[in-house]
Amino acid sequence: MADFAYKAVNAKGQTISGLIVAGSRAEAVTNLRTQGNRPLSVREAKAKGARLSFGQKKVKLRDLVIFTRELSTMISAGVPLPRCLDTLAGQIENKTFKDVVNAINHDVESGFPLADAMAKFPTVFNDIYVNMVRAGEAGGILDDILKRLASQVEKDASIHKKIRSAMAYPVVILTVTIIAFFGIMLIIMPKIENIFVQLGGPHAHLPKYTEVLLGISHFIQRDVIFIILAFVILVWSFRHYIHTESGRYRWHGLLLRMPIVGPIIAKVAIARFSRTFSSLMGSGVSVLEALEVTGKAVGNRVIQKELVDVSVAVKNGQSLGKQLLETKFFPPIVGQMMSVGEETGKIDEVLVKVADFYEEEVDAVIDGLASVIEPVMIILLGSFVGLLAASVMGPIANLSKQIGN
Repeated sequence: MADFAYKAVNAKGQTISGLIVAGSRAEAVTNLRTQGNRPLSVREAKAKGARLSFGQKKVKLRDLVIFTRELSTMISAGVPLPRCLDTLAGQIENKTFKDVVNAINHDVESGFPLADAMAKFPTVFNDIYVNMVRAGEAGGILDDILKRLASQVEKDASIHKKIRSAMAYPVVILTVTIIAFFGIMLIIMPKIENIFVQLGGPHAHLPKYTEVLLGISHFIQRDVIFIILAFVILVWSFRHYIHTESGRYRWHGLLLRMPIVGPIIAKVAIARFSRTFSSLMGSGVSVLEALEVTGKAVGNRVIQKELVDVSVAVKNGQSLGKQLLETKFFPPIVGQMMSVGEETGKIDEVLVKVADFYEEEVDAVIDGLASVIEPVMIILLGSFVGLLAASVMGPIANLSKQIGN
C-alpha cells in the first residue's frame, strides 16, 4: 500500500485534492471514481515531505489553533465529523492546510480514525496532538480534548513569539554590524590606507590597532572568496552534524550549559513537559505513554533522554515523582508536585500549576533579557565605531601634524 496525491472534481463540481491509500495508481483512480469523483491527476507521494507538497506553504500555529477550536465547537454541537472537516476545509485560506484537511476528511470517510488520518501529516499534527486526539476518540470526549489542544498550541505559540521578539533586535544589529564590518574592510580601509601612504609614505609609523585593522583588511581583500567558501562549508557541516542523532544530542547538551541561554531552554522545556503531561493525563493516556510522547515534545534531546530513563524506572515500579527528583535538569519542585499529584490522584491539575509557574518564569527572564540586550548591543556597536574612528582619525591627525612641522 502507498499514498497517492490526487486532484479530482467531486459530484458538486468542486476541485478537491488530498491523499488516498491504495496498492497501485490504477487502484487509486478506481477508488476515486467509486466515490463519485473525476480524477484530474494521481501520482505517488514518494518524497518524505510529499504530504505537504501541494502548496509548499507552511501551516501556521494560528491556523492550527483556529481549526482546532472550530472543530471542537462543531463536534460539541453534534455535527458529524466528515461534515465538520468539509466545512472547515472550505474556510481555510492556506492551500497546504486545506489540502491536508481534505485528505484527512477523505480518510475519515473511508473509515479511518481521525487520529490515524492526522498521523499521516507529522509536520502539521505532532505526536502530542495525534495521541491526544486518539485518547479523545477512545474516551468519547473529542470535543474536550480539542479545547485542551487549542489552549496548549496557543501557549506554545506565545512562548515562541516571545523568544523570537527577544532575539529579533540582537540578530538585526549583529547582521548589520557584520555587513558594515566587511563593507569597511573591503571598501573604506583601502582608501584610508592610500591616505596614510600619501601623508606619511609607505613606511609611515601607525598605531598598533590601526596596523591590525589594515592587516585584517588585507587578509579579507586577498582571501574573501575563500572566507565565504569556508563560512558556507562550516555552516553546512554544522547543520549536517546537528541533524545527526549524536550531533543533536551534544548540541542540545551544550545549549543547556550555556549561561543565560541554558536556563531559558530548561525552563521552556519544563513548562512544555508539565502542560503536555497534564493534558495527556487528563485525556486518559497512561503514564508510560504520556512520558514517551512528552519526551519527544520538550524540544531537547538531553532532557528527553532523562525522561526515557525515568520511564524505564517507572515501568519497573518506581514512583514518578521520586524519579523526577533524581534528574539533573528538573528542579525539585517538579518532582515534589508530581508526588503530591500521585498521592491525591490529581496529577493533571497539579502540573498545570507547575506549567503556569514556569511559563511566568520564562516570560520574566525573556523580558529582562530583552531589556539588557539592547544597551549591551548599543555599547558593543559604539565600541566598534569608536575603535574604527580612533584607528583612522588618530593616525591622520598625527601624520598631518608631522607634515606641518
